[in-house]
Order: sequence, then C-alpha cells, then structure tokens
Amino acid sequence: MKLVILDRDGVINEDSDDYIKSADEWIPLPGSIAAIARLTQAGYGVVIATNQSGIGRGYFQPQDLQAMHRKLVELVEKQGGSIAGIYFCPHRPEDCCDCRKPAPGLMDAIIADFNLNDLDGIAVVGDSLRDLEAGLARKGTPILVRTGKGMATEAQLRHQPSSPLASTLVFDNLSAVANYLTEHL
Repeated sequence: MKLVILDRDGVINEDSDDYIKSADEWIPLPGSIAAIARLTQAGYGVVIATNQSGIGRGYFQPQDLQAMHRKLVELVEKQGGSIAGIYFCPHRPEDCCDCRKPAPGLMDAIIADFNLNDLDGIAVVGDSLRDLEAGLARKGTPILVRTGKGMATEAQLRHQPSSPLASTLVFDNLSAVANYLTEHL
C-alpha cells in the first residue's frame, strides 16, 4: 500500500486561531473529502498526523477530538474512501514532547505501525513549516498546500532559498495534490 500523510487543520478542514474545539466547528475545506476518497480509490492509505494542543491547553477534551475524527471518517467513507490512521499530539509547545510537529514523533509512530524503514517516497502534506519539517526529518516528500496557513508558509519558503524545503512542491489545495499524486506517482 502506498501512503500519504496529511496534516488536518488547514489542509482537510478550515483552520482557526481560536482552535477547532468541536465536531460542529470542524468544517471540511471544499473538495478535501472527495480528494481523500480519490486517493483511497487510487490505492493510497491516507494517514492523518496533527498537532492538537487545544487538549493540553484545556480548550477541548479528548472525546471532542474523537467526535471531530468520527465526523471526518464518516464523511470520507460516504465518498467511498477511508482513513488508514489518525495520529495526534495533545501537548502544548512548552511541554517539549517528541510528538509535536516539527518533532518527528508522529512520523516515527506511523513508520512503526506501517512497518516502514522511513518515509522515503511518501508525500507529507501540510500548510505549515512544522508539518513539512516533521516529514522531511524522516525522509518524507514535503508538499505544501496554500489553504490554511499555506500562503504565509509559501512566502517564508521564498525567503529561505537555501532551506532543505526550498524545492517543496506547492499546490492550491488538497484536491490539486490528489490530482498530482494519482496522475504522476
């Protein structure tokens, strides 16, 4: 099975500086659910890797996050797709854990659970530098979307031409990424 690793907020669903705290606030971006279904139908295992510090900050509870993820899974399944796994970090930045992106702990868990050596050849899709850095730390192929914080991230990358992320592929949204992956890889 081929894998693709997706960040959640800003890639699959609308992002908010006030945090997404409930299933009602969890609103998919246009075309993102259909894109996940297309990836699944093309033979990709779709895995989510997401920082969810709202739990550590006390903004919402683990059961609220579970409800958001149930909504995601149900919407994807209605479109004929599936989610192979959801990995999340509940910690705040000041907790200095090894799972909060850009640390590679979530990627390490995916590598272990899917019996991989690393993420070589696996697309890691995000809207922030930390998403891309976490994947790159384990040899993943970083892909940036312009949704969420992606346009600001793209501007950062333009100002860092010597960065290992300088050659990152950039797409308007997850639907464009799905088109690229299903047509070119």
